[in-house]
Amino acid sequence: MSHKTKNDYIYYLCLCLIILVGIVYAVLQANLQINGTAKIGANTWDIHFDNVDINENSVPIGTGDSAATIDPTNNCKVDFIVTLSLPGDFYEFTVDVVNAGTIDGMIETYTLSDVPDYLTYSVTYSDGVELAQYQLLSAGSTETYKVKLEFKNDIEELPEGETLTTSFEVEYVQADTSGIPVRVVPEADFATDSWADIIAAYNAGVTTNLQSAMESGTTREIQLDLDLNGTPETTRHLRIANLSKPAECTTTGFSQTACGFVLEFADIITTHQMNPYSNGSTNGDGNKGGWEYSEMRTYINSDIYNALPIALKNAIINTTVVSGHGSNDTANFTTTDKLYLLSPHEVWEDVDGDISNGIDYYDTAYSNTRQLDYYAGLNVTTSSYAEAIKKNNSLNTFWWLRSAYFNPYNIFFGVFGDGSFSGSSSYNTYGVSPAFRIAT
Repeated sequence: MSHKTKNDYIYYLCLCLIILVGIVYAVLQANLQINGTAKIGANTWDIHFDNVDINENSVPIGTGDSAATIDPTNNCKVDFIVTLSLPGDFYEFTVDVVNAGTIDGMIETYTLSDVPDYLTYSVTYSDGVELAQYQLLSAGSTETYKVKLEFKNDIEELPEGETLTTSFEVEYVQADTSGIPVRVVPEADFATDSWADIIAAYNAGVTTNLQSAMESGTTREIQLDLDLNGTPETTRHLRIANLSKPAECTTTGFSQTACGFVLEFADIITTHQMNPYSNGSTNGDGNKGGWEYSEMRTYINSDIYNALPIALKNAIINTTVVSGHGSNDTANFTTTDKLYLLSPHEVWEDVDGDISNGIDYYDTAYSNTRQLDYYAGLNVTTSSYAEAIKKNNSLNTFWWLRSAYFNPYNIFFGVFGDGSFSGSSSYNTYGVSPAFRIAT
């Protein structure tokens, strides 16, 4: 690979190379490599990889495959072998690019070649912004690349078995006056922009538009495949429920359900029981076992999650969920979920968290979460609650919350049709309106 030279200017370069080899639909092997360490006097050129992190939603590593790892004999190399066999399958990981030297680097060129029509491939920064020529990697800095290979969803006919060879190359040279900042992230339009662009704006702190969208209740229409037959048939709406992450979110035992970038359905998407039985004798019966053992939790993290558009599913991150318990249990429940229902405190700021005021309405997890920004901005309380109303089509409808009443044994909290604080027996079939996070 050629590069420019000057008599009075010393250039350093390193090459980042991905080579992919696939057999039968996409059995892929990749090498991601940066080479180059040099010293000139007191100056040092050292760019290398660190900290490979695999997206948990990637296809599982199968027999004969191997997860992305830094080569033990070369800390500038990442190897992986994965099998992508169906539309929508993807493998994704991030790797830190560290400039541990004293010399600024910048991207001279990068290329991607010979990717077949049924695959898409991208290398971006962690916030979704694409790499570009002359972007800087300053001495002492670290950037994160996100590498993603995906089987397209719109393939009408699966390709025949074949061997694939492709490459992605990045050449770094010593930075000069043509160097530019890594990225300038634009504001995002919540209603129309891609999830990647929206998340990139949030991660970069470019949130003026997102904040305005939350405060105005701007919604985004999505199509749901609730009967899971492969054809979306239901239109529902998402809105931004939270953008902030105050210090309390970092305390031990604090639920992350109202921390970071939270979306919620602005309407009721379907109806379902919390639990089918009501005597509270075993987990998943009444409110015994709480949210963790509820039929509702299983339902929304399987059927509802799988009804979402793939691009949105790929954007959803795991969330630590703390939920209140009833009198048949002795401790709050902590789970890790993609989707979750809200808790009372996340809707109404002043819902009762003091057992001395009476056990019937006591939410044991009141102090383990906070009111979502959206509801806080509207001053939603137990005496001013109209903004908590959600509709099932055109009807104001009761919708479930995830926390158990402390007493009696079969009640979960919910939001009444007028937006007020309420609850119901677990076997009743009422509205489902989940929330989830797309960034921390």
